[in-house]
Amino acid sequence: MSRILLVEDDPLISTMVRLNLEQDGYHVEWHSTADGARAALEHHRFDAILLDLGLPDGSGIELARQARRSGIGTPILVLTARDDIDSKVQALDGGADDYLCKPFDMPELLARVRAHIRRSQHGLQIASENELAIGRGVLDIERRALCSSQGTWIDLNDKEVVLLQFLARNPRRPLSRAAILEEVWGMDAMPTERTVDNFIVRVRRWVELEPDQPRHIVTIRGFGYRYDP
Repeated sequence: MSRILLVEDDPLISTMVRLNLEQDGYHVEWHSTADGARAALEHHRFDAILLDLGLPDGSGIELARQARRSGIGTPILVLTARDDIDSKVQALDGGADDYLCKPFDMPELLARVRAHIRRSQHGLQIASENELAIGRGVLDIERRALCSSQGTWIDLNDKEVVLLQFLARNPRRPLSRAAILEEVWGMDAMPTERTVDNFIVRVRRWVELEPDQPRHIVTIRGFGYRYDP
């Protein structure tokens, strides 16, 4: 499920937008202030940001600039009552990807959100046979490194590379702890099933938006794990 950050101080507009996005299948996190949005961006990764320009504690344009300076590449769609050219130019130059004036048609907003998420995710698709998408990360097999869900590169050891490859190449297939042990450590090794659990906990920190509530590397109680792309 794609995750949307909605930054809007008008409760009526916020409620209308949030309900329509949720009906369209998105998880929406709403904040009415710039400070709340900054905190959300520090702790979570989003698939799109819907941003009002006039916030009670700051400028939406400055918030967009700060997001871009910190390396956040998430699509930003401005929702505002300002329809003058200067505001549009400042917002787009400040890092916004799109600009929609209030009042707007909800079907158009939803279509724009879908289009921006589609284009953004297309850019993250596998670039070569040496790369594998795994959850919100990308495994570079040749480099033995992983671009994590936070956008940072992590050097991996042999076992971590094999584990991530095994999961990525067996999507939606229940994998027992014994099967993972055999694939990653081999029959002659002496690790326990607890070793598998410890490795899974570690890689979830790298490929999940919320490691404590995993959506991609799912636990099958009493059996093992399943990778859901």
